[in-house]
Amino acid sequence: METKQTDIKLKSPVRCIVKLGGAAITCKNDFEKINESNLFKVSSQLRETMMSGSSSGPVLEMDWSKRPGISETSITVDAFKDQEVLDYNSFVVIHGAGSFGHFQASKSGVHKGGLNKPLVKAGFVATRISVTSLNLEIVRALAREGIPSVALSPFSCGWSTHDRNIASADVSTVVNALDCGFVPVLHGDAVLDESLGCTILSGDVIISHLASHLKPQFVVFLTDVFGVYDRPPSEPNAVLLREIAVRDDGSWFVVKPTFEDIDKQVEISVASHDTTGGMVTKISEAAMIAKLGIDVYIVKAATEHSLIALSGKLRDEIPEDWLGTVIRYVP
Repeated sequence: METKQTDIKLKSPVRCIVKLGGAAITCKNDFEKINESNLFKVSSQLRETMMSGSSSGPVLEMDWSKRPGISETSITVDAFKDQEVLDYNSFVVIHGAGSFGHFQASKSGVHKGGLNKPLVKAGFVATRISVTSLNLEIVRALAREGIPSVALSPFSCGWSTHDRNIASADVSTVVNALDCGFVPVLHGDAVLDESLGCTILSGDVIISHLASHLKPQFVVFLTDVFGVYDRPPSEPNAVLLREIAVRDDGSWFVVKPTFEDIDKQVEISVASHDTTGGMVTKISEAAMIAKLGIDVYIVKAATEHSLIALSGKLRDEIPEDWLGTVIRYVP
C-alpha cells in the first residue's frame, strides 16, 4: 500500500541514517540486558562522526536526570552559555530491540495480530514498555556524549501498517527534529495494523522508508558480526561478502569475493524468536535502499571498521583491510 507523504524539504541534507542492531547493543540471550560497553563505544563513535571539529573538546552531557546505580553527573549549566554552536552532521538513528521486546511479542503473538484477544492486547502493551525503555537508555547514552538526541516512537508518531506493510508514516516529525538540530532516535515498535489489528514494525523497514524520503548520503547497519557472510558466520569456513551489487529489479549478486557460481545463494539463519526477520529482512531492505543510489554499509559495531563506515570515508574508497559489507546499486 502506498503511503501519503508530502514532499520533504530539509534545511540541510541528511548525511547518514544509522541502524543500531539489537544484537550489537544488547545481550540478546540475556532478558532485557544492555551491552553497556558496546553502547558506550557506539555512542562515542557517533559523537566523533556527527559533530565536526568537536570530538576533541569537552563533552557537555545532556542527561541531567539522576539514575539509580550511576554516579551523579556534575552539571555545569554555565558551560553551555559559552559553548560555540557545534557543526552537526545530520544523522538519524534507528535501533533494534535485541533482548527487549522480542520475548513479549513472540509469546503473545503481537506480530500476528488479533487485538481482540486479551493475550495479544497485553503483549502489545508489554512489548511497547520494553522497547521504549531500551529507547530511553539509548537516548540517554547519546545525550551523555553531548548528542542532542530525542526519542521518536513510531506508534506515538502515528505510524501504522496494512497487512504488515507501512500504510501511514508521518516523516514530518523526523524532519522537524532534524531542522531544529536534534538527532531523532527511532526504534522497532508494536503498531496498529489496518487488517490484522496490530503487528511489529521492524527497524529495518523503518530505515528503508526513511531512506526513500530523506535521501541520506549513506546508510550504516551496525551489527554483532563483521557483515554479510555466505553462510551463518558461526559455521566453519564462512566467507565475508565484501561487496554486493544490486540490480534495477532488486536482485543482487556478490562482487567481492569472486565465486565460481556467481548466483550462489547466500544462506542466512534466522533465530526462531526473531519476529522481524533478522538478516533476511536486513539484506532485502538494504537492497531497496541501494536501488535509490544510496550506499549501504553493514559492519560490526564498536570497532575501527564501524568508525570508518560512520565517517563516510567508504564513499571514496574501500580500504583492503576494511572488514564489512558494502551494498551498492549498479545501473
